[in-house]
Amino acid sequence: MIEDNLADLRDVLAKAERKGDRERIAVVSRDLRYWTARRESAELSVPEPGSDVVRFGMGVTLEGDDGKKVHWRIVGEDEADPSKGSISHVSPMAVALFGKKVGDVAAVNGKEWEIVKLSDKAEN
Repeated sequence: MIEDNLADLRDVLAKAERKGDRERIAVVSRDLRYWTARRESAELSVPEPGSDVVRFGMGVTLEGDDGKKVHWRIVGEDEADPSKGSISHVSPMAVALFGKKVGDVAAVNGKEWEIVKLSDKAEN
């Protein structure tokens, strides 16, 4: 994801430079510095295959009291996109899930969610 962001920003910067858009160049240059620094400190974290407890990088299927199921993949802060099924490892939901197993219950914002499935990759 970081590499994709960097590539996109380089394209935007090149266009801004061709147009001589100094304001855009400054903003994109700042973003390039940020993402370059993030890439330098980034560490790939792969969940242990077959782990029976919730860990960073895992997919977790939850069922609420109303029978509604949701699936979240726990990712880094820069990757989180709840609309696409990924939540940050520092979000209240992820924090409540870490270390729990299938059958355990996590409470977030007054609602209880039972862990019904764990996977070591995202599901659609």
